[in-house]
Amino acid sequence: MVEREIDIRLKTGLQARPAALFVQEANRFKSDVFLEKEGRKINAKSIMGLMSLALNSGAVVNLIASGDDEEEAVEALANFVQKKD
Repeated sequence: MVEREIDIRLKTGLQARPAALFVQEANRFKSDVFLEKEGRKINAKSIMGLMSLALNSGAVVNLIASGDDEEEAVEALANFVQKKD
């Protein structure tokens, strides 16, 4: 299992279109991928779960992956949310 604390740097946070793209990216990996914020842990491959966290720009979350490609998943998804648009 790989875990990393990340901050959301996307101008719009993970709302609507960026959230859909994030879920699409997460689904590329075989590993189970989760986001955790303030004790709430959601499946990062679920658009409804992701939207329920209401992640705005500047939010800090834990990104967790477990599986065969866990390191690649964490790296790619962290890069996705930390790029400035």
